[in-house]
Amino acid sequence: MLRSSWTPGPAADVAGPVLIAVTAFRADAARDLPGIFRSGLALRAAWPRLAGAVGMWLWTAPLKRRCGSVSIWESRQALDRFVAWPEHVAIVRRYRGRGRLTSYTWTACACEPAAIWAEARPLLSRAEA
Repeated sequence: MLRSSWTPGPAADVAGPVLIAVTAFRADAARDLPGIFRSGLALRAAWPRLAGAVGMWLWTAPLKRRCGSVSIWESRQALDRFVAWPEHVAIVRRYRGRGRLTSYTWTACACEPAAIWAEARPLLSRAEA
C-alpha cells in the first residue's frame, strides 16, 4: 500500500474531538484506477481551503485496484459539507457503478494523526477482502 503525505486543512489546530472518515474504493476495472486516483489528488489540492477539514491522507494499492482516503474533520457537519460539495459529487457520479465503496467513521478525543492512521490501517485491510 502506498500512502500520501499528511495534508493539513484549515482546521489543523483543532482542539478536542474530531471525526475520522475512512474510504476504500475497489475499482472493477484496472483502467479506471488512474482516473479515480487523479480525482482524489484534485480534491487533495483543494484541502487547505475546505472549512472544517483537519487533515488527510490518500492511499492506494494499485495491484489490488484499490484506493481511498483517511480524512479528519472538525465535525460531522464539515464532513457532510464535503460530501455535498459539487466537485466531490461530480467525482462520485463519474465512478458510480464502476466499483465498490466501503466507508467507516468514528470520533477520536483529539487529532493525533499517527494514532488515527494506526487505527484506520486495519480497516483498509479489512475492506480489501
